[in-house]
Amino acid sequence: MALVLHAWKTNKNAYKALIAAEYTGVDVRLVENFEMGFSNKSPEFLKMNPLGKVPVLETPEGPIFESNAIARYVTHLKADNPIYGSTLIDYGHIEQWIDFTSMEIDANIAKWLYPRLGYGVYLPPVEEAGISALKRALGALNTHLASNTFLVGHSVTLADIIMTCNLYLGFSEIMTKSFTSEFPHVERYFWTMVNQPKVKKFLGEVKQAVSVPPVPSKKPTARPKETKPKAKDEPKKEAKKEVEKQPAKTAVAGEEEAPKPKPKNPLDLLSPSKMILDDWKRLYSNTKTNFREVAIKGFWDMYDPEGYSLWFCDYKYNEENTVSFVTMNKVGGFLQRMDLARKYAFGKMLVIGAEPPFKVKGLWLFRGQEIPQFVIDECYDMELYEWKKVDISDEVQKERVNQMIEDCEPFEGEPLLDAKCFK
Repeated sequence: MALVLHAWKTNKNAYKALIAAEYTGVDVRLVENFEMGFSNKSPEFLKMNPLGKVPVLETPEGPIFESNAIARYVTHLKADNPIYGSTLIDYGHIEQWIDFTSMEIDANIAKWLYPRLGYGVYLPPVEEAGISALKRALGALNTHLASNTFLVGHSVTLADIIMTCNLYLGFSEIMTKSFTSEFPHVERYFWTMVNQPKVKKFLGEVKQAVSVPPVPSKKPTARPKETKPKAKDEPKKEAKKEVEKQPAKTAVAGEEEAPKPKPKNPLDLLSPSKMILDDWKRLYSNTKTNFREVAIKGFWDMYDPEGYSLWFCDYKYNEENTVSFVTMNKVGGFLQRMDLARKYAFGKMLVIGAEPPFKVKGLWLFRGQEIPQFVIDECYDMELYEWKKVDISDEVQKERVNQMIEDCEPFEGEPLLDAKCFK
């Protein structure tokens, strides 16, 4: 009699039990037509797992939830199963690596991946901490695998199955080649495992992620106005009668009210400025040579200190910028979310340093004398930076502005890892 596993067929936690069953010789079958968000909310499912989480294994003795527990149960259905080791110390080491992959690998991949997929709030410091912890864990795993083909002994064990399923999520969704190349023994181990016939049967052809998922927009979908629901099958004639019962209106009052004009941005109400922002952006983009003599000089000729203001920004958590491409993606995401200010701003963002931790610094030109309030309200990244208004009467600060616009390298004695422009 087959054991029934409740989960959708591409769930990486379900793979643990299915692969373990394949190695053990136990018949485990996925429930047909499982639909997450529906099947797991049914009264029958909630009796098996009150939290509604998957997978759940249905056995003759009762249900089991938690994927590692299910995989252990399936493995123990065969006495003296070699994938659970042949000695007590093997058993201890297998359990050790199962705990390690759950707490250090799986949990930190989730901290990085899930908020980017929209399953939770994206907080850059939390992501940075998760990536740093993941790198430490992969470093430890890499050291172990430098002299070991498998985690325990000389053949596949349950520890390898669970480790591979957890790494599978990272490799296929977010851990690009530029990230994993730092851990060559982990790479070799992973590709060895996913090509084991009994593993490949379920995972199929695995492809590594080519990019990190972008950070989702913070701005929620506009909430529709509340309307009183109409009763089903309500005759249209009844609605008409209701209209007829309303008191008659004058011709003027009875006319439909014209839609109110969209309120103007407060920045559009400022006194006209002699600086035409698009002219500066065009000059910046078209200047290819003699940048100081043409673009920088042109900027100061155009600059209107009454109509615009300049601001330096410094990232508050530079000590967490330990991964180069993640740091650059973080800056790219910030610029994407600043798109709402494109009509009123110009910016330069620099990622500085030859090795981690990398520094992130920026220069911004805003319409008006303060940072626009709508930008502060809508772009949550703003609070991750320290902001300081530029004093253009200070020649040192003015020269710093020049260097940031120009992408001067070295900048403040350090090389530039990346420079991005918002225009």
